[in-house]
Amino acid sequence: MMSTNIWQQINQSMESTIDTLRQSVVQIVTNEGAIGAGTIWHSDGLIITNAHVILKDKQTPHDDLSVILPDDNLHTAQVIGFDVSKDLAALAIDVKDLPTITAGNSSNLVAGRWVMAVGHPWGVIDSLTSGVIIGIGINLPERFDDREWIALSLKLRPGHSGGPLVDVDGHLIGINTMIAGPEVGFAIPVDVVKGFVNETVKGLEIT
Repeated sequence: MMSTNIWQQINQSMESTIDTLRQSVVQIVTNEGAIGAGTIWHSDGLIITNAHVILKDKQTPHDDLSVILPDDNLHTAQVIGFDVSKDLAALAIDVKDLPTITAGNSSNLVAGRWVMAVGHPWGVIDSLTSGVIIGIGINLPERFDDREWIALSLKLRPGHSGGPLVDVDGHLIGINTMIAGPEVGFAIPVDVVKGFVNETVKGLEIT
């Protein structure tokens, strides 16, 4: 009986964490349909996603980007900036008092830590998948590009791109970015994302 109660408590705690997390996850769409996910970083409408989500070619953003909030309301999105080399982009929508994601840290991540990824794979809204960190750093296997990555043992699918990778507390530790195989994915560490936000969004400093 005690064991059952412990698992019930764990499940209830995780359900609460995920429900809160999903309030800060958005859909990014064009007139042709959904193209990816994003997270709300500031209550005044700042949204962070992958650059490849918002670009129609290597340097040109889509002309008709919109964001669908968790309440299903659609808002026109403005591109604040993007960095192709980091595969990150910042969008703005004209909405106030939005729920925001809590940014954690990626400097203390280690292999074996349990993580969760949220996105919209194959059009399934706010789908969650979980797994563990394989490794973190530069020049990981399959990624010889001198960029820092989080390598993951979990199932990322098209539509997860730009969505949050979080720890068991629901704190953002990375941005889901790349599929490397059926069970392997890569995310951009949140400390890299913070640097991009601070460089791109003037007057806003994320620590």
